[in-house]
Amino acid sequence: MKTKILIYDDDADILFLSKTILSKHGFEVTTRTRCEDILNELKSFQPHIVLMDLSIPTDGGEKHVQIAKQNPDTRKLPVLIFSARRELQSICERIEADGWIEKPFEIQTLVDVIKSHIPDGVN
Repeated sequence: MKTKILIYDDDADILFLSKTILSKHGFEVTTRTRCEDILNELKSFQPHIVLMDLSIPTDGGEKHVQIAKQNPDTRKLPVLIFSARRELQSICERIEADGWIEKPFEIQTLVDVIKSHIPDGVN
């Protein structure tokens, strides 16, 4: 089974680039430019990892990460902040994200960080 990644980002170029890179590395990638009902989207797609931009419309990425982390069905799902904002470590700690990928990113860093968060039993 391929590792399924769900990426939320309001920048279509970042989504295209990220999906292209990650697909070439064997991941199954779905992208969204908005995040309005994260719990239903997670239930529908069933990703193994989520990348969340902090500036995603409508309510911002921080709120959606918190919603996912407070729900017992999605609490253990690795959620990585995907942002150019400063102080990503403190934001991650505050909202219980599992890590971050700073934009702009190096291709190998993107792949390595994602691989380090793949749950056991998933390829």
